[in-house]
Amino acid sequence: MSDDPYLLVPTAPGVEEYLHLRAASGLSPRNAEQAAPVLTSSWAFCHVREVATDRAVAMGRTLGDGGWYFHIADIATLPGHQGRGLGRRVMTWLLDQIAERAPADPYITLNADEPGRPLYRSLGFVETAPASIAMRLA
Repeated sequence: MSDDPYLLVPTAPGVEEYLHLRAASGLSPRNAEQAAPVLTSSWAFCHVREVATDRAVAMGRTLGDGGWYFHIADIATLPGHQGRGLGRRVMTWLLDQIAERAPADPYITLNADEPGRPLYRSLGFVETAPASIAMRLA
């Protein structure tokens, strides 16, 4: 029996857990209609559950074409569980999935908010600006 208080689950959390993780961790809020297809159409998805409470406390997913382009999104950890390596655990699992399942030389991107940048840098991500910047339709 493991003493690890957390369990990584290689699937998406439920809709309500997904919405709660997004909102409570500071990501933009979404609704159930938006969340439902996210949970079934992501290329890879995992979440972390606290064993004692069976609550989802962290998550992340990868969008991708399965060929060369992969975008990591929704990296979220509940505030009370931050600083315990859960974001790294999620990111490592997602990157391992790409390494194991995708063809050689994938192009992997993410949008890095300030709190996550040290983690992403430690995993080998580099800033692309000024050569390219993230943009969104307003």
